[in-house]
Amino acid sequence: MVFDWNSPLAFYASLTLRIVSIMMLLLVLTLLTGRRKIGELPVFDFLVVITLGSVVGSDIADFKLPHFDVLYAITVIILLQTAYSYFVLKSRKFGNAVNFDPVVVIENGQLVKKNLAYLKYTVDNILMMLREKDIFDLNEVEFAVIESSGKLSVLKKSQHQALTPSTMHMATGYKGLPTPLIVEGKIYDQSLQRLNLDRSWLMAELQNYQVTSADEVFYAALNTDGTLYVSKDVPDHPATPMLH
Repeated sequence: MVFDWNSPLAFYASLTLRIVSIMMLLLVLTLLTGRRKIGELPVFDFLVVITLGSVVGSDIADFKLPHFDVLYAITVIILLQTAYSYFVLKSRKFGNAVNFDPVVVIENGQLVKKNLAYLKYTVDNILMMLREKDIFDLNEVEFAVIESSGKLSVLKKSQHQALTPSTMHMATGYKGLPTPLIVEGKIYDQSLQRLNLDRSWLMAELQNYQVTSADEVFYAALNTDGTLYVSKDVPDHPATPMLH
């Protein structure tokens, strides 16, 4: 039987191959260029995302485009982004020239009208962004800055800042990350060894939670203060209803 390269099956097989090869290439190149939140993308990186979307979309939609030419174009775009990131790190002057500068929108408790006009922001925009930070009264704000990412950073007036142990001159103990000991019934022996503990100690501690086997534990972790957190594996537990 001779395979028909013009058949619908060949078309969809070729389309699938194009999509898979592009996604794999984008994944590899993205991992090489480093992680960054979408909301924190600089201007050039944002343009790279738009351009990549256009190039990828064209390749998938138009089979007349040579696929390897598109892969080459994607590679060049990512290399340009990598070179751009390198020069931004090496030259602060270059970085300032190709990125947005932070802009003060509230200074000493007062809205800076000139800067709002420069950003093309309205007072309602600022009030909305403040509410997203649980601030409903402008009297609480000393300074507010629109960062290069478009997010709002706020410094509250001292009388409206939350009390902390340091402001009350209170001594505090060390608080670090908990160490997982059991995940989905599997004991992490490496974690126990790092803490100079063993399975005998763990099972003795689990007895305080009426647990006789690690299989009964969905998650267990040891906090830095020495307390053990245990979440049992209860598959038949009725689900909590969603509140709307």
